[in-house]
Amino acid sequence: MQYAPEDYTRHYIVTALFKLMNEYQFEKISVKDIAEKAGVGRATFYRYFKSKEEVIAYYFEHNTREFVFSQRIYPRCREDHILIVSHVLKTFQAHKEPFKLLKRAHLTDLYLDFLNKKFAETFERDYTDKSEYLPYLYAGMLYNVSMKWLEEDCSGDPAALAALIVDVIFNAK
Repeated sequence: MQYAPEDYTRHYIVTALFKLMNEYQFEKISVKDIAEKAGVGRATFYRYFKSKEEVIAYYFEHNTREFVFSQRIYPRCREDHILIVSHVLKTFQAHKEPFKLLKRAHLTDLYLDFLNKKFAETFERDYTDKSEYLPYLYAGMLYNVSMKWLEEDCSGDPAALAALIVDVIFNAK
């Protein structure tokens, strides 16, 4: 995947925020602190982001684009769904440190908001005949399972957890 120069700047800003969150409370971190740590000016920060929370939202968006770009399966059966959910969980597992920081800062609601938005967009586009509540049910399930898994330091087999999630979904239909 090819990156534009502005993507690198955004990456530096995201990285700076998470490094600072490792050292300080989120509320105590200023845009000036983030810009300095990222090696950019405040004006550059504001060119790309309106707030610290928007930096986190970009982090979710960027990782979702990476995930979608690497996704090669269109699910047709239970096993395909398990592969996709396993990939989601492995991606979450690989990025557990930033999620731990978000949890410590009481910002995991940003993750739930992001999941709600993405699932709703997907259902509006691809599953127009389904209940309007279904995307929020899926988002809530993924959010709660991933937060519980994070409490356990993402230990355990992602494929087994994926099978559990998929079985709940398939049995609920």
